[in-house]
Amino acid sequence: MIGKSLLLTYLYLLIYIVLSSGVILYNKWVLSPKYFNFPFPITLTMIHMGFSGAVAFLLIRVFKVVSPVKMTIEIYATCVIPISAFFASSLWFGNTAYLHISVAFIQMLKALMPVATFFMAVLCGTDNLRCDVLLNLVLVSVGVVISSYGEIHFNVIGTLYQVTGIVAEALRLVLTQVLLQKKGLSLNPITIMYYIAPCSFVFLFIPWYILEKPEMQVSQIQFNFWIFFSNALSALALNFSIFLVIGRSGAVTARVAGVLKDWILIALSTVIFPESTITGLNIIGYAIALCGVVMYNYLKVKDVRASQLIAESVPDRVTKEWKLEKKSSDLYTPDIKDEGKAFVADQNMDEEAPLIPSLKLSHIGRSLLGSHTS
Repeated sequence: MIGKSLLLTYLYLLIYIVLSSGVILYNKWVLSPKYFNFPFPITLTMIHMGFSGAVAFLLIRVFKVVSPVKMTIEIYATCVIPISAFFASSLWFGNTAYLHISVAFIQMLKALMPVATFFMAVLCGTDNLRCDVLLNLVLVSVGVVISSYGEIHFNVIGTLYQVTGIVAEALRLVLTQVLLQKKGLSLNPITIMYYIAPCSFVFLFIPWYILEKPEMQVSQIQFNFWIFFSNALSALALNFSIFLVIGRSGAVTARVAGVLKDWILIALSTVIFPESTITGLNIIGYAIALCGVVMYNYLKVKDVRASQLIAESVPDRVTKEWKLEKKSSDLYTPDIKDEGKAFVADQNMDEEAPLIPSLKLSHIGRSLLGSHTS
C-alpha cells in the first residue's frame, strides 16, 4: 500500500510538471509571431478565463459536483473583484512577455516571485521584515540581475512586462490570504474558477476593447478552434493538477517539483525554440537565485515546524497538569496515556501531510505554486 501510494504521488508530480511545462511552451508557440502568429495576449487570456468560467458553471450548477460558496455583495466587492483584477493583470502581463523575451529568460525572472511576495506581505502586515529572509531575497535578486546581464536577447519592454506580472501575482497571493481567510472562506479550484474567472474576463474586456480589438479587425488572423480549445483545456487541467499535487504531497514537495520543472522547461525551450539561447552567465545567475529561493523555502518550513512544536507542547502541558491535579486529590486516575498520545497525534500536522482526505486546500498552500503555474 505504501509503494502504491508513493507511486501515485510521483504520478501526480509528473502530470503537474508535464502540464505546467506544456502550457507555458504552448502559450509561447501560439503568441510568438515566428510560429502560430497570434500576437494578442489579452485575447488568449480572455479565452482561458471564459473557458474556465464556463466549465466551472457546468460543474457547479448543472452537474452539481460541488456546492457554491455563500457569497455576499460585500465579500464579492472587497475580495473577489480586487483578486480577480490582479489575477487577470498577472496573466495579461505574463503572456505579453512571451512576445518579447524567451521562455528560458522568463523562468529565470520568475525566481523573483518570493521577493515580490515577501515585500507585499510586509506592506500588508501579514509578515515581518527579518534580516535572514531579507539576505536570502537579496541573493535571489543578485542572481536574477546576473542572469539578465548574461541574456543575449535582453529586451527592456519584455522584462518590464514580466516583472509587472510578477508584482501583480504577488499582490493577488497576499490579497487572497488577507481577504479570503479573513472572511473565513474555503474555496476549491472549481469554486475559485466559478467566481474569479468571469470577473477576470470582464476586467480584461476593457483593455482588450481599447488595445487589441482595433488591431484584430485590420490584421489577418488565423483562428483555429482546436488550437485554442486544446490550449484552454491544458490551462484548465493544470489548475486541477496543482490541487492534486498539493493535496497529495504537501506544499514543500510541490515547491521542489516546481524548481525541477523550471530546469526542465529551460532545457526544453532551448530545443523547441532555437532563439532561446542560454549563456554560461545565465546559468550561473539562475543557480545563485535558486540557492536564495531554496534557503528562503527552508526558513519558511522551519517557521511552520516551530509553530507546530508550540502547538504540540500545549496538549502535553495540559495532560501533565491534569495528572498532577488528580494525584493531589487522591481520586481514581484512569490511564490516559493513549488518549494523550492520540490528542498529540492530532495536533502533529506536518506541512507535508496530504490535504485530500479533508477535501480542503489552503490558500497559502496554493500560493506556494504561484511562481510555477503561469
